Amino acid sequence: MSEVKNLSIIEKSEVLMHFSIRLSDGSAVDSTKISNKPAKFVMGDGSLTAGFEDCLLGLQVGQSETFTLAPESAFGLSNPDNIHHLELNKFSSDVPAEIGSIITFTQPNGEELPGIIREIIADSVTVDFNHPLAGQTVTFEVDVLEVLN
Repeated sequence: MSEVKNLSIIEKSEVLMHFSIRLSDGSAVDSTKISNKPAKFVMGDGSLTAGFEDCLLGLQVGQSETFTLAPESAFGLSNPDNIHHLELNKFSSDVPAEIGSIITFTQPNGEELPGIIREIIADSVTVDFNHPLAGQTVTFEVDVLEVLN
């Protein structure tokens, strides 16, 4: 009979886990538990920030943990250079400028970048291209389901 190893998450581990992200007021932002589709990723592949990955190192299959991360360790601080003012006439009835809506803009290099409409004053639309959770303290809840090293 072979012995089952309880592997710990290390750099380059392939991880299958459920996660939930909550804001400091307790509101849920994202959760794989709602769809019952766990997240699968490889540590270091860029799908998670370094701060999130640091929390996962050493966790084992079957382990559940909760971490609270400051903005610098989660989605970063809001960068004023990522806030742009566009002319209202750049928007159309198909894609109207409405405060709070997230619109995907195509960059000159063809990449798409989501932006949140923050403010509309006269003919000027303020678009925030920071991550929607930039500047937020978040609570990260994880249930480790599988680890492959």
